[in-house]
Amino acid sequence: MSTILKPKHIGRNISRIRELRGMKQEALAFAIGISQQSVSNIEGSETVDEEKLNAIAEVLGVSAEAIKSYSDEIILSVINNTFNSHDSSTINGVNVQPSFNPLDKVVELYEEKEKLYERLIQAEKDKVEYLEKIVKGK
Repeated sequence: MSTILKPKHIGRNISRIRELRGMKQEALAFAIGISQQSVSNIEGSETVDEEKLNAIAEVLGVSAEAIKSYSDEIILSVINNTFNSHDSSTINGVNVQPSFNPLDKVVELYEEKEKLYERLIQAEKDKVEYLEKIVKGK
């Protein structure tokens, strides 16, 4: 008995990965410089040309090969094997804690906000300087 492999639906894979990334079609479209309707058409097509695929892959933060070989079954398998409450770490009484520190993230966001304010202030100073030059020129 032979098994017939049907070709991967690249557009559907793009859609799944985009959704896993929490990205809307509009955001993807804006990032690659096309319309939302074009993204919808791409996600509905079975094949995508390499140039568009590479651009989409870059925006989604994955390789073009990852999009081509994406499989829901593999993702579900990883999730089940990673988050199964009967895995060896809980059976042996080992409680694995993530190394993510929320306070570090708060500090990082605060520093980013501070940099944005500094850029905003500099932009306002530049604008005032420009307007003063215009007024002095008249």
